[in-house]
Amino acid sequence: MIKVSHVSKYFQGKQVLKDISTEFLPGKCNLIIGKSGSGKTVLLRSIAGLYTPEEGYISYDDRKFANMSKGQKVDIRKDIGFVFQEGALFDSMNIEENIMFPLRMFSNMKKKARLERVEYCLNRVNLQGVNKMFPSQLSGGMRKRVAIARAISAQPKYLFCDEPNSGLDPQTSILIDNLIKDITKEFNMTTIINTHDMNSVMEIGENIIYIHDGRLHWQGDYTNVLNSTNQELNDFIFCSTLTKKIKEKSI
Repeated sequence: MIKVSHVSKYFQGKQVLKDISTEFLPGKCNLIIGKSGSGKTVLLRSIAGLYTPEEGYISYDDRKFANMSKGQKVDIRKDIGFVFQEGALFDSMNIEENIMFPLRMFSNMKKKARLERVEYCLNRVNLQGVNKMFPSQLSGGMRKRVAIARAISAQPKYLFCDEPNSGLDPQTSILIDNLIKDITKEFNMTTIINTHDMNSVMEIGENIIYIHDGRLHWQGDYTNVLNSTNQELNDFIFCSTLTKKIKEKSI
């Protein structure tokens, strides 16, 4: 479990996050949603330890990140997998080398064991036979699956996904959603997904927090998001003609 307690974050004197408190549970797909510029990416990166909040604290399984020693912070980072928005694969490395990178950085595994782990991760994301290919030779959806395979290669306890469906067609987005959900359940990871994709919200949003103007304005799940009375959330989710019709039918 990851706990966020009264977290505020500033950039050049501007407050981006405003006294946010919430919890992200293991074995669930925890979603952060909100408009562009609302602060959701800053929140995700703060939770992942890429930014340091000026106020409040973040704890991993009741361990405050700010109070940890340098060695303890390194240990926590070993337990983190991160899927970046564009995949962030190394163009100069083949797929096998990309997935093996965290293992070379954070483990003492022998090469044979690393190769076996790579094969397992590729099979887990349903990508067989691409080991020696390079990222430029793969489709966008395949690159996202490689990014997920790399993120789980070191068997993390915490998985962070920044817009994992960005730039993908609807069918591929559903595939990525289901893959992340299945992996989260299988390994009981604390998964946090930053997304604009309303299909993700409706299909896998087991714990959803809505950020508006740097504040947490609503929290719930996909079973009650349609019936929310929060005006800012409704304006965000039901802004198109199609989603407005979905809302009307749910009433």
